[in-house]
Parts: sequence; C-alpha cells; structure tokens
Amino acid sequence: MPRQAAFHPHLILDAASRLAARDGPAAATIARIAGELGAPTGSIYHRFPSRDVLLGEVWLGAAETFQRDFGSVLARDPVHDAALAAAGFVVERVRRRPDEARLLMLHRREDFLGGEWPEALASRAQALRRDADEGLRSACRRLCGTDDAAAQRGLRFAVVDVPLAAVLPHLRAGEVPPPLLDGLVIATARAALATLPAPRRRRRGARGA
Repeated sequence: MPRQAAFHPHLILDAASRLAARDGPAAATIARIAGELGAPTGSIYHRFPSRDVLLGEVWLGAAETFQRDFGSVLARDPVHDAALAAAGFVVERVRRRPDEARLLMLHRREDFLGGEWPEALASRAQALRRDADEGLRSACRRLCGTDDAAAQRGLRFAVVDVPLAAVLPHLRAGEVPPPLLDGLVIATARAALATLPAPRRRRRGARGA
C-alpha cells in the first residue's frame, strides 16, 4: 500500500486559510504556513508550485463554496422568499464561518494572487463569475420578468449590498454579528425588493393565452 502523504493539500490549504484570515494574505508566507503545519517548506512546494498558486486556491476554494451555497438559496421558490433568505444567509454565514467571511469580504481576489493567474485558476474564476451573474439574472427574471440592468442592480442591492454593509463593521472589529442584525437586514432587503418592477401579466384574450 502506498504511503499516505503526511501533509495532504487540504491540510496545507486549511493552514494557509487560517493565516490569511487571521493576519491577511500578505502574512501567509510559505515559511509561516510551514510553521503552522510543522512541515518543511519543501512539502508545500511539492504540492503547490508557488505561493501565488497556493493562495489563489485558498481564495477560489472559499469563493466557490460560498457562491454554491448562496446560489442554492437564491434559486429556491417562491423567489421573493428566496431573495430574503439569501440576504439573511449572508449574515448567518459570517457567524458560522468567520474565517471564510474575512477572506472574501475584507480582501480582494488580487490580494491573494497579484500577478497573472495560471490558466486553470483563471478558468475557475471566470466560471465562478459567470455562475454568480447567471444566478442573479435568473432570480431577476423570476422576480421581475426582466433581467435588465436596473432590475439586476436593485436585486443585488437587496441580497448582496445590504447584508455586506451590515456585517462588514463587525468583521473589521473581529466581532460576531449580533442577532439584532438579522431583522434589520431582512427588513431593509424587503423594502428594497418592493421597489423592483413586478412581472407583467398577460392581458386576458391576448394571442397565445
């Protein structure tokens, strides 16, 4: 039976994620990651060709996981309830996964991989953006009957901008978002959704009805 690697890539990614979340991406050097694991630096370079690739994997892994779960909430029915649930999801996610939240909400993608992204990582990042945009457009079409720029902007404000603005001060202070925030976010998101256009209904007797 082949010998199992002592330092699995997932362990290395977890250590890098902890360091980057706690002290910022710049602090997640190969030497510090190795120290966190009690591993030789060669073990890390054996599994990741560079620090940039390792930190790119850290950011992408967190972003893909968050978007998958957020998108699944936004895709539920009925869509109005799903949009409110998506706004609330952001606040609760910050409470349950503060390290992930710090990685994604306090830093930019470029903080993790400043140069040109390797092709494989760039493709994943592009797919992530496409999926996120399509999820928002789909929710717009279901909610408003259109996915024009104004509808998308309004929905994004309700389900993304509102909860982010609410949790960011607490993330920066290293605090857990208080329970009071849930009701405030939902109430604000509901008010924002009320400004969006309603789907147009076909007139009775219209052709094809």
